Formats: sequence, C-alpha cells, structure tokens
Amino acid sequence: MQTPFRATRAYAHRRMAYAALRSDSSLAVRLERYNRHMAVARRLDSREVSV
Repeated sequence: MQTPFRATRAYAHRRMAYAALRSDSSLAVRLERYNRHMAVARRLDSREVSV
C-alpha cells in the first residue's frame, strides 16, 4: 500500500523542521524555520484526517 502524498509531504516538513533546529543559524532564525515547517506539517496532517 502506498503512502498518501500529503502524509509524505508532512513527514518531509517534519524532517525539515528538526533539521532547522540543528542548523548553524541564530536561535530566532532556527525557531522561525521550525515553526513554519511544523505548521505546514500539521496543516497537511489535518487535511489527511478530514478527507
């Protein structure tokens, strides 16, 4: 069984969020990137459940 496209994208955004926390940037930049990617992942997850 194939993983739905949104679930794959949500997983990718979660990985990018965790990578943002470990990047070589200021704390403000890392937190902003993390929050942006997690928001996208949550939005994709909520669409997956409601559809």
